[in-house]
Amino acid sequence: MFSNDSHSMPADEQAPAARPMRDERGTILVVDDDDSVLRACDRLFRQEGFDVVITAEPERALDLIESREVDAALVDVRMPSIDGLQLLKVLQRKAPDVTVLLMTGYADINTAVEAVKSGAFDFLTKPFENPDEVILRLDKAIEHRRLLRKTRVLEREVEERYRFSNIIGHSPKLQEVFRLIEKVAPRDSSVLIEGESGTGKELVARSIHFNSNRRDRPFVTLNCSAISENLFESELFGHEKGSFTGAIQRKRGLFEEAHQGTIFLDEIGEVPLSVQPKLLRVLQEGEIRRVGGNEQLKVDVRVIAATNRNLQEMVREGQFREDLYYRLNVIHVPLPPLRERREDIPLLVRHFLDKYSSRDDVKTISVEALRIMEGYSWPGNIRELENIIERAVVLEEGHVISIDALPAHLLENVEWAGLKGSAPLDKPYREAKQIFMDQFDQAYGSFMLERAHGNVTLAADLAGMDRSNFRKVLRRAGLTPRDYKNANGPDTELHQEDPAREV
Repeated sequence: MFSNDSHSMPADEQAPAARPMRDERGTILVVDDDDSVLRACDRLFRQEGFDVVITAEPERALDLIESREVDAALVDVRMPSIDGLQLLKVLQRKAPDVTVLLMTGYADINTAVEAVKSGAFDFLTKPFENPDEVILRLDKAIEHRRLLRKTRVLEREVEERYRFSNIIGHSPKLQEVFRLIEKVAPRDSSVLIEGESGTGKELVARSIHFNSNRRDRPFVTLNCSAISENLFESELFGHEKGSFTGAIQRKRGLFEEAHQGTIFLDEIGEVPLSVQPKLLRVLQEGEIRRVGGNEQLKVDVRVIAATNRNLQEMVREGQFREDLYYRLNVIHVPLPPLRERREDIPLLVRHFLDKYSSRDDVKTISVEALRIMEGYSWPGNIRELENIIERAVVLEEGHVISIDALPAHLLENVEWAGLKGSAPLDKPYREAKQIFMDQFDQAYGSFMLERAHGNVTLAADLAGMDRSNFRKVLRRAGLTPRDYKNANGPDTELHQEDPAREV
């Protein structure tokens, strides 16, 4: 089997009893009708730290693979019942994760070519002239298999992450966006996403790509505001060696990298006017030319662009080409700012609390803190909300995010319950914050008592608090439930209270 005598093994010698741990190098299945070959492979591969499974019956190969995890299969081509090429096809169908190497005692180049075309990872000829080379090829085969499995896991994670349902929100405006991008995703039309900073434009772009027919192809991103004008063309279209100072070798541009996939051009309004005609040509003709090159290169790329600027106004002012605007704006996806879909704030808060809470310290948020967040204007949109929740999770020592864990600017700019501007901002921070909190307690407690017609139990239920804690809020605010009693109120009949429990 092995031309190097130091690796040969008598047919009647037993394999060593001690077996290396499987995860040292991997598990190899050897299928050969020659018993001496099986035993020689078994001894060598075990000595090198592999776990080894051997069989002289190709029909048993599938049973062995199903009973244990196998990384690579070394299969003889010439066997009496089933030849190696036939077994290769069966393994590809039944166990596609297993990397297959074929071996034969006949140095037949035609068989080698056919084996590789059929999907074999490698082809070895017997006898093995260099055992070290065999081990190297097995290592490569196992590494290839592990990379494939890792890639598949990552692909599943990406697919799960960018499902449309993972874009959080149930507001009517966001539902309109869902319906639109679901229709858009299977097409190849260009998409223009417009929205303020922090509204989730890249998340929508990725969702469109990973729910399209191009999902298995590259998704390439470029923040157009981060590229200087003199490097823009090279970044998008590549350059030839020597085309400018510093171009020491040929470089592929992002459009070449994204071939058959999607390119996401964020902040498209920052593309220089000098580059816009060349970008238009890609959209119209599907062609690019590298900087310093003469060859027109065909590319198949879907373009998704995004901007927080008003491109129509830029067109009127001559800052953006009108023809390029219409080529990009085949499908227009407007993303609403967070202040226009406040009903989604509790869902987003819960999502980010789950994301940043530790496994053994899951945080929730108090009603008061949530109400303040619902009333804030959110100029930074979802990105700002995420940052504030992450900060609150770090600063809050208890399990419930309180007002104390919120940054001061939320309290200064809150619009909820008509309290904007009512806090004495000229006072020291702690004093001003306490005055504001007192005002909040008074306004919130009064509002809930009015809704419940003075029924404390019902008001506490509406506030999501237990009765005793809600009464503490009322006491701090100096509120008396009987002042809100309404004998004819509908809630009075539903929740009769024990008079003895009144304050």
